[in-house]
Parts: sequence; structure tokens; C-alpha cells
Amino acid sequence: MTAVRVLLADDEHLIRGALAALLALEDDLVVVAEAATGPEALAMARAHRPDVVVLDLEMPGADGVSVATSIRSELPGCRTMIVTSHGLPGHLKRALAAGVRAFVPKTVSARQLAGIIRTVHAGNRYVDPELAADAIAAGDSPLTVREAEVLELAADGAPVAEIAERASLSQGTVRNYLSAAAAKLGAENRHAAVRLARERGWV
Repeated sequence: MTAVRVLLADDEHLIRGALAALLALEDDLVVVAEAATGPEALAMARAHRPDVVVLDLEMPGADGVSVATSIRSELPGCRTMIVTSHGLPGHLKRALAAGVRAFVPKTVSARQLAGIIRTVHAGNRYVDPELAADAIAAGDSPLTVREAEVLELAADGAPVAEIAERASLSQGTVRNYLSAAAAKLGAENRHAAVRLARERGWV
């Protein structure tokens, strides 16, 4: 039986190392590479072409959903899954739209994670039941995926220039997305838009 080749991407070295050690105990799984940032995860995926990429949602350089989007277009045979300690409904919806096959909290055990990796490798999906219930309760967001992404990048008060750089967009496009998001949410400015979107679980 050929082992499932796994790439682990998490900026917390201790968590990533512990996961790698625990998955190494599974006979049918092999960790072929590790990454600490979004760009590094994409580079490692290109270099090693793993079967399954386990991505942390929040990483420096690019978040897990952005990396999953790139992997989907460049390496269609590679399946992606997200592990996170910030399971907002908006994150789940963005992940599913990006073709992510599993979305799980970091509270899962190593044994559960190994089983979910096998599920994803077999071509199936897995979404944590609680996260799925929260997403359903939050209702459909009026925001596009890109609007939600830009609004999320604006949440810490970052200037437009910084958001543009992080999202690989022009400053004018960022302003347009922020204005559109605020208008759809009936918010007077981007700060109010961020607050409303977060309250409703859309970012």
C-alpha cells in the first residue's frame, strides 16, 4: 500500500513538530515537508507534490485559504484541508469556495486528524459539525469572497497600502472592495463594516 504523502503548514513550530511526530506513527501516512508561512507552503507543495496539504488558517505571508486557492489552480491533484483555532462561519465558507476538502478545529486529536486526512485523500469532505452548524446559523453573507478577504485584512486597522500589498491588489481596488462591503452591510465606514461582519460571522 502506498503511503499518503502529507505537507504540514503551521507557523507555530511546536504544534507543527508535534503533529509531524504523531502522524509519523501512522503506517499509511508520511510527512514529506513542513512549512511555516503561506508562501513557503505553496513552494513546498510545488516542490514535493503531496497528496494532502494540511494548512493552518492564519499564517504569515498568505492565509490558508489563499494558499489552498493557489494549490487548487496549480496542482489540481493535490487536496487541501484547513485546521484552525478561529473557526468563524465566514472562514468556513471561504475555504469551501476555494475547494478545501476539510475544515477542522485544532482541538481534534492526532488520531482524528489522521482519519480526516485519509477521508480527504479518498476524495471525500469533512467539516467539523459545530463549525458547520455555526455557518448555517450565520446565514448567507452578502459579501463576495474577495470583499470578505479584504475586510478581514482591514480588521486590525491596517492602512490601505498594506492591505493592497498583502492581498496582491492595487490600492484603488482595495478601496473599491472596502466601499462595496460597507455599502452592502449598511455601515458608515470600514471599521463599522468589520464589526458588523464579525458579529454575523461573515469574516
